[in-house]
Amino acid sequence: MESRQLIAKLEYALEQLELARPFNKVRFRAAVLDVAARLAAEPGGIDILYDLAPRYDRAGIFADTPWDQPATLLPGLVRNTLEQGDRQTVIIELLSQVRLLALSRGAYTHAGMSAEQARHFLSQVMALNLDHLVAGPGEAMRVRLGRVGAAVAGVFRYLLENTPFEDILGRLVQEVRRIMSQRPLQVDNVKSMITQIALARGRGEGGSGAAAAEADRLVSQLFGPTATCADDPGVDAYLQRVEQLSPAALEAEARGFADAMHASGLVSDYHAVFLRRLVQHRGDLAGTRDGVLALALGLSSTGLDALRTFSELVCRLVEGAVQVGTAQAAYGLALLLESGQLYAAPVAPGLWRQIDLRLSPYCSELLTRVFGGGVSPSARLLAGTIGVLGQPLGIGQGNNPTCQSARAISVWAYNDPDYLLHLISRAAHFDEIVMRFEGEAISTGGMTAGAPVPLDTDPVSVLLVPHLDVMYRRMGELCAGRGDDPHRWINPELHGWWVGRECFLAVDIHTGGLRDYSEFLRRFYCSYHPFYNGNQPIIHPQPAGLAVTDSSGTFVGWHAITLIRVALDRENTMRVYFFNPNNDSGQDWGHGVTVSTHGHGERHGEASLPFTQLASRLYLFHDDTEALVPTSSPDNAELAEVRQMALASWAAGRERETAAQP
Repeated sequence: MESRQLIAKLEYALEQLELARPFNKVRFRAAVLDVAARLAAEPGGIDILYDLAPRYDRAGIFADTPWDQPATLLPGLVRNTLEQGDRQTVIIELLSQVRLLALSRGAYTHAGMSAEQARHFLSQVMALNLDHLVAGPGEAMRVRLGRVGAAVAGVFRYLLENTPFEDILGRLVQEVRRIMSQRPLQVDNVKSMITQIALARGRGEGGSGAAAAEADRLVSQLFGPTATCADDPGVDAYLQRVEQLSPAALEAEARGFADAMHASGLVSDYHAVFLRRLVQHRGDLAGTRDGVLALALGLSSTGLDALRTFSELVCRLVEGAVQVGTAQAAYGLALLLESGQLYAAPVAPGLWRQIDLRLSPYCSELLTRVFGGGVSPSARLLAGTIGVLGQPLGIGQGNNPTCQSARAISVWAYNDPDYLLHLISRAAHFDEIVMRFEGEAISTGGMTAGAPVPLDTDPVSVLLVPHLDVMYRRMGELCAGRGDDPHRWINPELHGWWVGRECFLAVDIHTGGLRDYSEFLRRFYCSYHPFYNGNQPIIHPQPAGLAVTDSSGTFVGWHAITLIRVALDRENTMRVYFFNPNNDSGQDWGHGVTVSTHGHGERHGEASLPFTQLASRLYLFHDDTEALVPTSSPDNAELAEVRQMALASWAAGRERETAAQP
């Protein structure tokens, strides 16, 4: 059918949708979406969709859907919609992108979102979907969506054509830097984005300004961080060049790799090849190997001492885990050495056990199925183990409802690494883990069959999360009938002895209403705020629960985090620094509560909020009341402010309070 006929059909369908009663719009919307999908695949069709964009809201295309209020949309969800949504959902998403482009260019206005906000949103969407920008949808999307797959490609090309690449490039680089400032364990998506940037720069796109220079620097940090590999010569050619380096040039090469790794959080495959060459040619570098290895890992005197003490172990870890395909393990290894964890008596033996661990057939099959066969399952798991131990705050739950399990792995890596090594070895060799709940042994053996496996997380999480989910669920069953939130008992038993034995809850689990909320807030201040707890730091990371809200302040759900420390930032604002197992901790929770991941004293992997804002979203925390000796009382006005922030967001409609139970 010619485009003219499709245009006429679309305008007629839009008119019918505009006239339809609210209860009948769903039926008429389907016709609009069907014609829009067909038109988007026609030459010039997206121009028509753009011209009609101001009518979409008026007609009700987005009514009663998550796209109704563009200010509440999240860029990170677009990819999931495109990859997993049905045909109609994908078309709604594409029309929303076209609408936002019109809004960003001033073609129409929408209450609650400015043109600048729309431009920023689109730049983030393009940053997170760069493969659609450059290469279009993959084969799987084309097969699944049919002609709608062509529409996806067309809309992203249209966005690219109508947004200067120089502008996009700067935002893309900023987005990569922002994500990597959190030092996530899983960086495949980031590396994919940088690869696409490199391809675009290779075609001469992006200009020659500051953004282009920063993009080139990012590309070089991943694909050519030193002079010897700056032209990305390939592994074999690079090794031949390394053989010709003088001792001084070898040290310069090592420093170049370390500088790029610590500046970006990314490890080049050439870096992995270089490290393997160092440890595999022990005789050639006698007396200097550890020094060059320390330079290549960017170690301080602390890390160098650990390297010299555990030299043979480190070399075996490099040989067993650091290679093309698992290069990121080098960064985890550097941080592991810097942390001093190897000096804890059980950790080094635990790693020796891991090096020689024989994986079960199921574990080998699982890791191969999830990560592919390019790297052996044993090497993959060892690399993942090194990464988790070195970057305990880099763990992410992926697109999985497993925040409890992800938090537990992070807490053990941070606070009890030898126990985590024990769990990994049990799960990898015996296909089970065993824990005790109030003296009763619980085994996961035979209970993980058919359990969902997280496919977009690190190897340790892929292995352990199914077991931990079973364990968590079984502990919950043992708490049934106790009349209170099961986390009161589960958190100390699951995580470890250091979790506070008292659990304070802001919500009555029977009614959903607030429970003695003012006293809950007062106790939190007296437990964790240095001005009111005698300046006592958090000794061990503590599990806590948040009532997460979206960018409009509307309650979304309960979420597990870890409280790490409380301190003043450079502006003398008291902040709570915490671990959030979401893949991206920088989130807008509405009403000015925006989680920070850098710029306010955060260490890599930490998220932070001012104390008042964190308290306003908190619903559960642990402490030991016998250790609670408040030195002064929290300010009543500040407590009232926090309470009002909660009532304006997640606690709206929960005002009828019950008394706290003894």
